[in-house]
Formats: sequence, C-alpha cells, structure tokens
Amino acid sequence: LYTAPDSCEGRCEEPYSEEDECHCNAECERYRNCCEDYYTHCQPEGFSSSWDAITDEDLLRISEQLYKADYNKARPTDVTLNPQYQASPDETGDQEDRSPQPLYKYVNEELFSKPTYASFIKLLDNYQRATGREEDVTAEELREQDNFLKEVMKTELMKKLFAFLYKKNRYGSEEEFIADLKEMWFGLYSRGNGEQDSSGFEHVFSGEVKKGKVSGFHNWIRFYLLEKQGVVNYFSHNFNGPWDTYPEVLGLQFSWDGFYKEVGSAFIGCSPEFEFGLYTLCFIARPGRACHLSLGGYSLSIQTYAWTKSTYGNGKKYIATAYVISP
Repeated sequence: LYTAPDSCEGRCEEPYSEEDECHCNAECERYRNCCEDYYTHCQPEGFSSSWDAITDEDLLRISEQLYKADYNKARPTDVTLNPQYQASPDETGDQEDRSPQPLYKYVNEELFSKPTYASFIKLLDNYQRATGREEDVTAEELREQDNFLKEVMKTELMKKLFAFLYKKNRYGSEEEFIADLKEMWFGLYSRGNGEQDSSGFEHVFSGEVKKGKVSGFHNWIRFYLLEKQGVVNYFSHNFNGPWDTYPEVLGLQFSWDGFYKEVGSAFIGCSPEFEFGLYTLCFIARPGRACHLSLGGYSLSIQTYAWTKSTYGNGKKYIATAYVISP
C-alpha cells in the first residue's frame, strides 16, 4: 500500500524513522513533528484519549490561570493608548495613514526596569531584520538569552505553565523545559537561501522584513520603543478587543522605516512572560492549528506554525510564528 510521505493515512502508530518527513506515532505530539493530518486519521484513539492529552478544556483552564498570574502586567494607569481610526477589512491593505497621532500617548517606563522586561528589551537589538542576512550571535547575546529565560522562569506564570506541561508528560524536568525553550525560540534557521537568518523569537517579538514587507513583529513593547524613536508610524487599527484592562488585544496597521504591516495583532500591556508563555503553550499543544483560550472570561485564539524545513534534537520543530488571531 502506497502512503504519502507527508500524510498519516495508513501510518498511525508507525514506528519513528528519521527518514520520514513527518510522523504518526503517539510521541509526535510531544516532539511537534506530526503530519498535518495526524488528528484526522489517528484520533481520537491513541494520544488524545490518553491521560496526558491536552484537551480543549485544559487549554481554557490553564490560560485563565496564566492570565490571573500575570502580576507584572501594566496597570490601567501605566499605559494610555490613542487608537484613532478603525480601518474596515477592505482598508487594511491600502497603506494609508489615517491616524495623525502616535498609538501610545503614555507608557510608564518604570515597567521596563522589572527584571523580565529589562532582560526582554536587551534581546530586541540582537537581530538583523532583513531575512537572507546571516545572524551573528555573540557570547553576550547568548548570555542575554539565558538571562531572559532565567528571569521568566522565576515568575509564577511560567512556573504554572511548566507544572501543567510536566503533568501532561511533555517534560521530565524544569531543566529539560528551559533547554527546549531556548531551542524552539532562539534556535536559528534559514528563511533565505541557507543563511541562519531567523528564529522564532526574532520573528514574533522583534520583527523581520521579507520581500519589502514587515513579517512577524507582534510585540507592544517593541512597537512602543520604535514609535518613540520615530521609526514606526501607526496608521490605524482593525480590531480592538473587549478587555477593559490589560492585557488588551489590538489588530493594527503600521509602517516600519517605510515597510508596511497590513495586520499586526498584538497583546498590549502584558508582561513579556505572559506572551512568551501563551505562545509556548499553544505551540506545544496545538502547533499549526488555532489554539482556543480564555482570558478574563473572554475567548481568544492564538495561531502558531512550526518551521518545517529544519529540526533540532530528536526531530523537534522550531517556532516559525505565533500571533493572536484578530477577527
């Protein structure tokens, strides 16, 4: 029987082989290397019906716990937004600046002296934004990565996330979890012609420019700092979430040194560990699919994608992107 190399049809529970493009055994969820149709052909029997499956109800419960544990988030008085023009769906692509003022009226920069913020901000200038240009990672930059991971792992939010993933048999120890975070987020891969020019962290938080357009760039702190410098110009927003406190969610249009972002969704006012933790949760639990969460009683979905062209460890995948799905 012929089976397609990138499909699980007829391959459920097939033993792992490194020659396979993707995998269909129960371990593939843990290693994030399942074929895209694994859930169609190999469920609900097997992994998802076992005790360590991550169910939709689990995701709603743990996301509320992480939301409540975001003690480092901005208070309502810490951030004042000026959203101005709300673009309709047929206006988001026209690259017209309909908001004369900046998005941020005020940010209390004392926030940035908190350890997770300070260690996060140090990472933002470590990248060449153009894809196709090799990243030169210095010893100091590696120390900054380790320091960021050390600081976020001190927070109750990340401890709760680890405890959840440990209980679900995804990791055997905190050390294993931290080592995997470093690879999945900071491990380099090529979006260009073989140059090690990208990583999940660079794409999602710092932002990249590819083929003349802004790619990734989903972080409010990065946006604020660049808007303050005058290199980011806010154009409009197409979605403003229902929250009356932080973290809030915006879908926005902007240019970065003349490069345009048609819809860049972002959490506003959350701590770095909140975004980092939620995106990690969704990448581990629902890679390549919408990950449905609950934050303060409101529904929200995150989309993640794995980088499919290279792997690390035992066939594990890097993060290609992660972002809030704005309606």
